[in-house]
Amino acid sequence: MSRDPSPKKSALRVSCASHVVQDGLIASIYVLLPILAQVFGLSYAQVGLLKGLKGLAQALLEIGSGWFSEQIGECRLIAVGLGLSGAGYAILSVAPGLGAVTIALLIIGAGTALHHAPASALIVHSYRANKRTSALGLYNASGDVGKLAFTGGVSLAIGAGLAWHQISLIYGLSGLLAAGVIARAARSLRHHHPQTARQDQSANKGWGILNWRAFASLLAVTSIDTMVQSSTFVFVAFLMLAKGLPLWVATAATVILLAGGVFGKAGCGYLAERIGVRAAFGMIQALTALGLVAIVFVPNWLALTLLLPLGAVAQGSTSITYGFAAGLIHPSRMARGYALLYSSGTFAAAAGPFGIGLVADAWGIGVAICGLAIFALLAVPPIFLLSTAPKSGDGG
Repeated sequence: MSRDPSPKKSALRVSCASHVVQDGLIASIYVLLPILAQVFGLSYAQVGLLKGLKGLAQALLEIGSGWFSEQIGECRLIAVGLGLSGAGYAILSVAPGLGAVTIALLIIGAGTALHHAPASALIVHSYRANKRTSALGLYNASGDVGKLAFTGGVSLAIGAGLAWHQISLIYGLSGLLAAGVIARAARSLRHHHPQTARQDQSANKGWGILNWRAFASLLAVTSIDTMVQSSTFVFVAFLMLAKGLPLWVATAATVILLAGGVFGKAGCGYLAERIGVRAAFGMIQALTALGLVAIVFVPNWLALTLLLPLGAVAQGSTSITYGFAAGLIHPSRMARGYALLYSSGTFAAAAGPFGIGLVADAWGIGVAICGLAIFALLAVPPIFLLSTAPKSGDGG
């Protein structure tokens, strides 16, 4: 498998292309939420609950995505996920009320659940250990490209006068089209599936985690970090609205925040190589906390300026944390291990916006954002347990 470059390139191409669309559809929800809130008169807590329900559907299904992947193949599962996300957006485009909006978001969440674990496993299975980091880096970067392109498309469409349901229909059709393309690509990769599960029956009985102490620390770090990221994406536009900015500028703020991730995921990984994982992660989280507090209190023009570096540090931390995962999971259970990792973060991302929404309703959006700064710092202590874990759990 590793001697033939064609399957490797095909696996990476499928993973990256699908990631562009799937992450673009995921991130566009953040831009649409302020519009839906105005249309349906939602409170901050209700906005958080909507996002939380989508995340809950994603997390519950994501736990089993590794098992599903083993049954039908990574590529086919990716296509099913894209189809569900596209269908969810299509339903959203004709939603007459809040109930239909909720159903659409649940379907989108289900589709999202079937992407990251199988796509990550597909890449890890296709590349040798010394090549996985760069391949996963390209995969992660493709997701950022999708987020930026799709959310930017929503913001531009709003500025051009398109209605939210028209945008939703266009994005729904994009998801369905991408699902069809990936389904065709699955035929060329159907035999490109690891057989290591049959070679090591001991791994068949569990999740395939090689070092539970290190993995538990990783779950704690990524869960807190994902909660902060998700809540920031949900409420940054609402903060800008509260500061008196118009809707099109407020939605553009989310795009700017996401754009920072394109630079942050590369830069933070380089920083970790230069000064070490613990120091880099601590510095990044401190800068994230400082940036969150700053955008609440500084003038509007400066707050908008700070969103790019804030997005870089808020999202760049994943370049450090997710790099540990492959070395902590048995090769035959890579999809299951990644499913567990992603689902734990998704549960946190589901609960976070609802909790922050309750705080925002009670004490104001500014206080809620400052609360996120405190949570960003809480992600630092577990990284010390992760970085001092036994060598057996850290290998690549």
